[in-house]
Amino acid sequence: MTASGADWAELGCHPVAEGVHRIPLPMPQDGLRAINVYVVEGPHGVSLIDAGWNVSGNLEILRGGLNSVDIGLDEVTDVHVTHIHRDHYTMGPELRRRVGSRIHLGGGERPGLTELLELRTSVPTDSLDQLRRAGAAEIAEASRVEALAEPWVAEDWELPDTWTEDGPVSVAGRPMQARRTAGHTKGHLVFDDAALGVTFTGDHVLPRISPSIGFELGGWDNPLGDYLASLEAMLDRPDTLMLPAHGPVGGSVHGRVRELLSHHDSRLDATRAQVAARQGATGLEVAAGLPWTRRERAFSSLDVFNKMIATCETMAHLDVLVAWGDLVVDEVSPAGVQRFVTA
Repeated sequence: MTASGADWAELGCHPVAEGVHRIPLPMPQDGLRAINVYVVEGPHGVSLIDAGWNVSGNLEILRGGLNSVDIGLDEVTDVHVTHIHRDHYTMGPELRRRVGSRIHLGGGERPGLTELLELRTSVPTDSLDQLRRAGAAEIAEASRVEALAEPWVAEDWELPDTWTEDGPVSVAGRPMQARRTAGHTKGHLVFDDAALGVTFTGDHVLPRISPSIGFELGGWDNPLGDYLASLEAMLDRPDTLMLPAHGPVGGSVHGRVRELLSHHDSRLDATRAQVAARQGATGLEVAAGLPWTRRERAFSSLDVFNKMIATCETMAHLDVLVAWGDLVVDEVSPAGVQRFVTA
């Protein structure tokens, strides 16, 4: 159950565990490279965990991967989606139209999907609100213009057949536990298979990177606080092997969770230090003073999309520090821009 970082995205249908295969579907022009679609065979047929991104060519790659292990596309009865992002969800409605597959999505994703269907664009309005709160109005406008240029296909975002909540779930007739793991999105789910000793971790726990926080519609509460709590909750359950949505499979879930918690501890310390050194800083000013990505790139070197992600993540860290009492919001401008000082 291993795949090196160099070859995990190689096309094909790769065995993972008894009755489980992995089909990487490409993500064009995206640094994540591919999404792992997991094929689960059981007494009730064939189900997928995550559907993939409905872009040109991916349906045929999925069909070919299934055919290589003697499974027809029309045998896929159900798709269990970990969360609402396009690389996970949008192939689901396509499979439902073509072969009648049922779609199951976490109940916590209902507000975001509802808002998306009302907006009928790819504009991340809630993230733009956070950019404006951070004093990054220019990035917000540039992000809005970029998103408006992206095609938006209503059929890709049709509602699921059922909303999945915490608790037992049948995946192709195999008993699993769906666990709500809010943070990356509000309704993100992971799926524990106790019999195999694995967890399908979606984007909640990834082997090489920390997932973006709160990049979704449906309102902004305390996404990083939710994410940290969801990580801690995973340590309260037995350890399993990780089957992530992006990257190679295998490795301890607990081990990676501890690494992610340590990463965010370090980012919280660095965020606190930025404010201490520059009392009255805006979120944008704090973000500009921090290094980004594993390569520790300067904020100024990021493209518009990644500046948006970085600034929103900084606001999520600032919100946690305010909630902990380490920082306070000292001033709010008429435009809603917040300035932070140490408590």
